[in-house]
Amino acid sequence: MSQRYEEFGDIAVDPITGLHRLGANGPSLATAIAVAGATKRRIALLHIDVDMFRSINTNMGETVGDQALAAVAQRLRHAVPRDGWIWRLGSDEFVAGIGYRPGELDGAGLAERLRDAFEMPLSIPPYTLPVTLSIGIAVFPDHAPDAATLLAKAEEALRRVKQEGLNSVGLYSERIERSAPNDGFAQRFAEAIDNEEFRLFYQPLVNANDGGLSGFAALLRWQTDRGLLRPSQFLEIVNRVGLSARLGAWVVEAATRQLAQWRAQGLDYLSTSVHLDGALLAQRDCVDRIGELLHRYDVPARAIEFEIPESALASEAHRIRDTLAGLRTLGVALTVQDFGLGGLSFASLAQYPLDRLKIDRSFIRNVSSDPRSAAIVRGIIAMGHQLGMKVIAKGVENEAELGFLRRNHCDFFQGYLFSPSLPAEQLGDLVRKRFLLPSAFAATRPERTLLLVDDEENVLRSLVRLFRRDGYQILTANSVSEAFDLLASNSAQVILSDQRMADMSGTEFLTRVRDLYPDTIRIVLSGYTDLATITDAINRGAIYRFLTKPWNDEELREHILDAFRAHERRAAGETGY
Repeated sequence: MSQRYEEFGDIAVDPITGLHRLGANGPSLATAIAVAGATKRRIALLHIDVDMFRSINTNMGETVGDQALAAVAQRLRHAVPRDGWIWRLGSDEFVAGIGYRPGELDGAGLAERLRDAFEMPLSIPPYTLPVTLSIGIAVFPDHAPDAATLLAKAEEALRRVKQEGLNSVGLYSERIERSAPNDGFAQRFAEAIDNEEFRLFYQPLVNANDGGLSGFAALLRWQTDRGLLRPSQFLEIVNRVGLSARLGAWVVEAATRQLAQWRAQGLDYLSTSVHLDGALLAQRDCVDRIGELLHRYDVPARAIEFEIPESALASEAHRIRDTLAGLRTLGVALTVQDFGLGGLSFASLAQYPLDRLKIDRSFIRNVSSDPRSAAIVRGIIAMGHQLGMKVIAKGVENEAELGFLRRNHCDFFQGYLFSPSLPAEQLGDLVRKRFLLPSAFAATRPERTLLLVDDEENVLRSLVRLFRRDGYQILTANSVSEAFDLLASNSAQVILSDQRMADMSGTEFLTRVRDLYPDTIRIVLSGYTDLATITDAINRGAIYRFLTKPWNDEELREHILDAFRAHERRAAGETGY
């Protein structure tokens, strides 16, 4: 039996999850609050509970429970931005925090990212484990002046969330909330529309060619006393009481009205992407109602893109098919929303008059390091292009993901890398910039790019000095994870890797690189000679050549030049290396 969490005493890092323990020697919440106070920043603190986690230990054993907990921690850590914090609190609870100013990622946005990270179940062979999170949020200085009080308020917010059910998010409030019973929800919903509690936030859609702002994706939010709610927190009950078509009609009109305002300001290059609810799509007068809206607000149809739920397309209802044909006749663009999650067959996809595919974030999350994720995303992009469709990547969060998607010819991007979703009144800076993240869309790098991977800094420096004279573009990485990020963002033709590294052997690393970037020429340089491993890697095509340390400078330069020439011969269509 594995040692339990509570038995580890006062050590700083939890051995199961690899996260710092709250209050141990690690990131200090008190220090973060002091810095935030001095720099006029807020801090959002999130108390996170993994729903129903104890049942995993009970039903599957502590070993599986520990593995699942480690996997949960890994996903949380990857979802928290680099300038945020994540701690393990105890049992199945975690605490995350982020500092922010107006317009930056806040507590609600971070909670959204954390929950998005668990859209795909955990895989703990032989089990597949769906995971949901309940999250309570408290904000410094709005709710508390110090670390201890902020922790208590976040815990209280979580407690109230869990009183109302699982898989939800709540912002701390002084007033104790009671959820409305289902039989009164219709009236509450009508009041929310009349009181303008529903709002649209907007996230940029960025053109892959130059990083230019091409439009915005409209995202629904409900402003309540509990805080700003995401659709996942209320749409289920909206659907259950039969009000989704009404809400969908409000969303379409609000987005069209906002687009008309932008065009009146001279921003006629902007388009808007908006969700078209399946219930509204199935109504007989859907096309007429949308045509009337476009006429009333004087908005050209080409400026509107409707995102169609994959579930609606999978139903293959004739009325939906006719409605889509009518919308296409109007001239609007039609996009498959979150492709890959709703069970749409390829045959059905080819039968509908669709213009775009939007790849869900769950497929993009690991494209820079996982061959299977990379293969799926490549396949979706290629399939979309073969069907004459543009492809949008949703949830792009770092430059490694962006680099991979650009190299594989994805057409548009949406995600926190460019901006969180914002109210229309806060989009001025983005519109004025127009070209977002220009450094990531810089001109193509020199033709011959060499990636050097070694966890010894002095070796990397020596290799850089050696190859600089040959005019190569040189990239360096002192870890495998850094190397994957560089490969996702740069087109390297030749890779020279050490064999013996802390996080992964050179042959294992290059085997994964072969699957991700099969056109690269891969070489191992090492003083460690495991001939059986090296021979097997060469036979499997994982590496092109094995070279030993210490090296002869001129011979090594010649080997690298030969590797570039081999790459160029292969690119020209000549067979073999």
